[in-house]
Amino acid sequence: MTTRTRILTGITTTGTPHLGNYAGAIRPAILASQDANADSFYFLADYHALIKCDDPQRIQRSRMEIAATWLAGGLDVNRVTFYRQSDIPEIPELTWLLTCVAAKGLLNRAHAYKASVDKNVEAGEDPDAGISMGLYSYPVLMAADILMFNAHKVPVGRDQIQHVEMARDIGQRFNHLFGNGKEFFTMPEALIEESVATLPGLDGRKMSKSYDNTIPLFTSAKDMKDAISRIVTDSRAPGEAKDPDNSHLFTLYQAFATKAQEEEFRGELLQGLGWGEAKNRLFQLLDSQLGEARERYHQLMSRPSDMEDLLLVGAKKARAVAAPFLAELREAVGLRSFVNQAAAPVSAKKKAAKTARFVSFREDDGSFRFRLLAADGEQLLLSRNFADGKAAGAVTKQLQSGQALDVRTEGLRFSVWLDGAAVADSAEFADPASLDAAIEALRVALTPLED
Repeated sequence: MTTRTRILTGITTTGTPHLGNYAGAIRPAILASQDANADSFYFLADYHALIKCDDPQRIQRSRMEIAATWLAGGLDVNRVTFYRQSDIPEIPELTWLLTCVAAKGLLNRAHAYKASVDKNVEAGEDPDAGISMGLYSYPVLMAADILMFNAHKVPVGRDQIQHVEMARDIGQRFNHLFGNGKEFFTMPEALIEESVATLPGLDGRKMSKSYDNTIPLFTSAKDMKDAISRIVTDSRAPGEAKDPDNSHLFTLYQAFATKAQEEEFRGELLQGLGWGEAKNRLFQLLDSQLGEARERYHQLMSRPSDMEDLLLVGAKKARAVAAPFLAELREAVGLRSFVNQAAAPVSAKKKAAKTARFVSFREDDGSFRFRLLAADGEQLLLSRNFADGKAAGAVTKQLQSGQALDVRTEGLRFSVWLDGAAVADSAEFADPASLDAAIEALRVALTPLED
């Protein structure tokens, strides 16, 4: 029997979906959910929204608009599990269990947190000015979203790969400390869809609310037509040949057209079709494809109780998975009934807690690296870049083999060498005593990995 691949996608509820969201995320995700081998979980990430937005009205409105958009776009709630994050009380409880094993050093390296700190420093502010614990702990909440349902694949943009890797790190740490031979959490993989469209906005930049260059998806046909009329084009007059490959209007058309429609439109532009008529063609194409969905959207928005009912059914499905799993995790960490206590193998736990571990991850450029983390989660080594995961894995095996370590110091740093090449490096230390202590800690950390 083929195991279905569990795919999990979260949608942050802080804005109104636009054409770029639809082409880049919503449409491909709905198509993917129709795969018989996919077990798809889609959720409104409204806890995440609280990190970015403190306007209750905006969050409530966005939750409704995004739910209506997915349903109007054709998401089949009978095939998938569609729910609000805030309807699953097991999520914040798991977040706390994971927070208690997540290394602060790991969270310090989160891109969003580092970017906020860097921005503060550049402005001459306190490094943590305006940074909430919500922003700092965001990767742990995302890890709970993913690990609660043991997702195999998590479709994300390149800027979110790190969060999936951090979910792996935190899940591995929990398994290591409390599994006692059992792997509670599946290790998720980031699914990067290179073919997914990034649509240009009215001014040619990426379509984004922050640039105020979006084309509305389902507000009204008039609003869509008005937005399309504001698309920036060159000054070529009707009758002059246009360059489709350098026209973001053509790129937008291409994202929704069949191959035959695309080729016909390309030909007309080359033959001098006026920009006004070209914009009208784009509107007609979009209106023909999205008109029925727009009607369904407005029906849903006028009957919020229907959406509420669907989401509560989705929450019931999600909790049927989450509640028994959380009960297992509570048992594992010692939050047990006084009546039905099981004896915990204390000595084995203590031994396991002292063991260091390797954590592999993939960089944005596609290369592979690994970290060696001490039992407390602090980083002992960071590897160089490897072309593939197999090469990185071979090096970690060599380091665990028990062979004598070739450690070379340079200033207040050190590197580990294998077969005449440096494979991993330490951080820089404050003084020679700290450097020597770190090298000794590395030797001790690798010793139990021989067993």
